[in-house]
Amino acid sequence: MLELDKSDQLIDAYLAYILEANQRINLTRITDLDTAKILHVEDSLVPLQDIISAPEGLYGDMGTGGGFPGVPIAVKSGRKAVLIDSVKKKVNVVQEGVDSLGLSNQIDTYGGRIEELAKERKGAFAVLTARAVTQLVSLIELASPLLKIGGKLICYKAQTEQSEIDLALKICPKVGMKLVKDYSTVLSDGNTLRRIFVFEKISPAQLKLPRKNGAAQHNPLS
Repeated sequence: MLELDKSDQLIDAYLAYILEANQRINLTRITDLDTAKILHVEDSLVPLQDIISAPEGLYGDMGTGGGFPGVPIAVKSGRKAVLIDSVKKKVNVVQEGVDSLGLSNQIDTYGGRIEELAKERKGAFAVLTARAVTQLVSLIELASPLLKIGGKLICYKAQTEQSEIDLALKICPKVGMKLVKDYSTVLSDGNTLRRIFVFEKISPAQLKLPRKNGAAQHNPLS
């Protein structure tokens, strides 16, 4: 793991790069640096200890957008990482930022569908994150074929309806996943609630995954 001051410098430099790039391509609705430090960097690092304690191996950030939580997590944890997003223009900007910081040997990007990556790199990941991407039921289905047995999926949520949680728990056995941790915190702005769900891949899925592109979101398992 990088020394604290060096890792913080890298993350600050990356955040500054993204805010500048945001003037050219829409990466984030946040344009104020102080707010971005809370809602991007601080928020990204809420489950850092869960990342560190996950099995050794590759880390992936599903739906990375502007590279959050992927870049801060990768820098702080020291894990090799793949930042995944279907919007290739965003991925290209993120890769340029990673390259400019000299992190291209540690952090890679993938511009394409998660389902396609799952066919290419089945069971290749030890830990995945997903921040405000889609419903839990869809996330655990998408993550399952990417994770090795014992691997973890860490989902960042805000207000979460109990019905969303119940549906995810219902289909966990079908996709070989289990909820192992659920906790909440409030960020230092005093307003932003962050709830973290940690799922573990405990067995192979009972059905063939991945399904067709988009099926997990548009036709969730039930």
